[in-house]
Amino acid sequence: MRIGAVIAALLLSTLSISCGGGLFRQYEYEEEMYLSLDGSATIDVNSSVAALNALRGSTFDTRPNVQVDRDAVRNFFSSPVTRVTSVRTSRRSNRRFVHVRVEVDDIRRLGEAPPFSWSSYQFGKDGDLLSYRQTVGPLVARQVSTNWEGQEYVAFRMHLPSKVLHQNTGTPVRRGNIVVWEQLLTDRLQGVPLALEVNVETQSILYRTLWLFVATALAVVLMFGGMIWLIVRRGAKVTAR
Repeated sequence: MRIGAVIAALLLSTLSISCGGGLFRQYEYEEEMYLSLDGSATIDVNSSVAALNALRGSTFDTRPNVQVDRDAVRNFFSSPVTRVTSVRTSRRSNRRFVHVRVEVDDIRRLGEAPPFSWSSYQFGKDGDLLSYRQTVGPLVARQVSTNWEGQEYVAFRMHLPSKVLHQNTGTPVRRGNIVVWEQLLTDRLQGVPLALEVNVETQSILYRTLWLFVATALAVVLMFGGMIWLIVRRGAKVTAR
């Protein structure tokens, strides 16, 4: 068999796996949270308009040839406990997508905002740790007509501010402090509950890094100071002779 044929076969095999969700997954709805130790957070919502309608009960126009009304999206995500800082749009698989950044001062109140009301949020001290709990439950379902194939996913990603000591994703922590929960869109549409649990240290990674840097710098200064002192002392003894 020619090398080109072998490479082509491998590419076809990889493409087959990718389409089946083995390597690359198609996400229709994502919540990506950047949590701070004081309980404030920034949440990036990336969703197809169809998924947003189906999961959260919005009524945006899903036609691919119709521009998304950004002001309407901003109003949808705005509430007394949330602030929308940006709204962007894109297009993929002949579907419109929205990308919304939301800020909240107290993550425990995020469920008061209608777009996030399917979740309950708990965050606070648990002994010597900080504990975060989120339960994603029933949804405000709406029938939509789209070209979903049944292998689309929903994801909840968290960027934690300190070292992760426990989490229940079933997969390793990514890049030090990122944890990801995934669920098939078909399961989410049926309201299958999803529990998010994570425990972190009370000291931020940045704080620990700064102290490590200061300690290292201090050690270097002391080492060079000691070396200079020894050299000066030896020079003084030679002069005395």
